Amino acid sequence: MTPPPKLLILVGSPRREGNSATLAEAVKRGAEASGAGVSLRHLDDHLSHFLRDCRACRCENGECSIDDGFRDLFFNEFLPADGVVFATPIYWYGMSAQTKAFFDRTFCYYAASYPDSAGVIRRMTRKRIGLLLASEETYPGASLGIVHQIQEYSRYTHSDFAGVVRGIGNRRGEVVKDPCGAIEEAERMGRELFVRKVSDYRIDTERAGGVW
Repeated sequence: MTPPPKLLILVGSPRREGNSATLAEAVKRGAEASGAGVSLRHLDDHLSHFLRDCRACRCENGECSIDDGFRDLFFNEFLPADGVVFATPIYWYGMSAQTKAFFDRTFCYYAASYPDSAGVIRRMTRKRIGLLLASEETYPGASLGIVHQIQEYSRYTHSDFAGVVRGIGNRRGEVVKDPCGAIEEAERMGRELFVRKVSDYRIDTERAGGVW
């Protein structure tokens, strides 16, 4: 029997009951309903430092010398995951510092100076990626920088960017009142993340004459 897919949800907001976390919980409900194995983690629990200069910081055995929970999160939860959903508020038209730090810190382990970088790169690739965004303003352009960054990360790692849900709210948990149904869309993302059709054609891609 094929084991259920593993989904990791990473919340990059410092607010435990904020709108990003509320959207993340909705994805979790949807994914669990579909039978996936789900872990939800708050990045604040695992990262205490930004990326440093690896040439000066790296241990003699190649390990990162920053003593926080990033390594455990990265190796024991991120790399084994079949899909990852990133949840972040929109701060200054970009992702939160916690979320950006997560991406930056991966460099310690896929850089050639890490002894098993080839194995890390192999396990970083070909995942299903989702994005949850929370903001007060509805301006469509506010999210474009983050969407582009995750889109290009997905392409860079040969992963499938399966979708974006943006919820509007200011006070903690107010996203549940979003008239556009962000909570329902987040639950749907969780249910469909591993089965949703994702296409990213190139000019020479072989494809059928119909979509469905």
